[in-house]
Amino acid sequence: MAEPARLRRSEAASASRRQVLVGLADSGVDDGLLARVVAARGFTAGEGEQAQTAAPMPDPVGHGSALARIVLAHAPAARIVNAQIFGARGATSAAVAAAAVAWLAEQGAAVVNLSFGLHEDRAPLRAACARALAAGCALIAAAPARGAPVFPSSYAGVIRVTGDARCGFAQVSHLATAQADFGACVQVQAGAPGAGRIAGASVAVAHASGLVAARFAETGARGAEAARAVLAAAAVYHGAERKARHDARNA
Repeated sequence: MAEPARLRRSEAASASRRQVLVGLADSGVDDGLLARVVAARGFTAGEGEQAQTAAPMPDPVGHGSALARIVLAHAPAARIVNAQIFGARGATSAAVAAAAVAWLAEQGAAVVNLSFGLHEDRAPLRAACARALAAGCALIAAAPARGAPVFPSSYAGVIRVTGDARCGFAQVSHLATAQADFGACVQVQAGAPGAGRIAGASVAVAHASGLVAARFAETGARGAEAARAVLAAAAVYHGAERKARHDARNA
């Protein structure tokens, strides 16, 4: 009689590993994805440097929805934690982003997708990212292929991902350059909402987040270093694209 109980405990532990929570700080998700969302909150600018919260709206621009679908295409067992920080204008602030990162960490997100970049370092966002990393979150953020660094991808411990035209849907490049740690596919999957309209580094981050979430679901691994190991092991290209190397030599 003891054996079935042990099996049930084992099955429960396995199910817990499979359901990886992926935090998405973006423009929200559309109604077609609500069944895959376990928690949602909207964040907007409040008084001074503060952020305020509200009920999230349906995604006004389709950006967050496209990223969520990419994550779920790679990791079907994942669930989304939706932190809506963008409206129709596609703009946010460090205070709003910091509040969203803190909330996503509190919700237990194993992977946090940060497909945006702010041009200035701000203490609240830096502190929120540091706390999330200390709590065991893997933060994956957008980095430009060239030019000045952006935040939060430039904070210590955050995984920097940019677009790499060499990469197909499930492919990763291990760049290890001054600009980015990894590259990934820049395209939304063919036929999906946003295909041909939404592309670039923000999409590459979602591909990386989905690949990490899928591996975390299989293995039960967690944390930023484990996420780096997943992407490094998955890499089919190493080093920068030839054009990027040429640009760096001629900068």
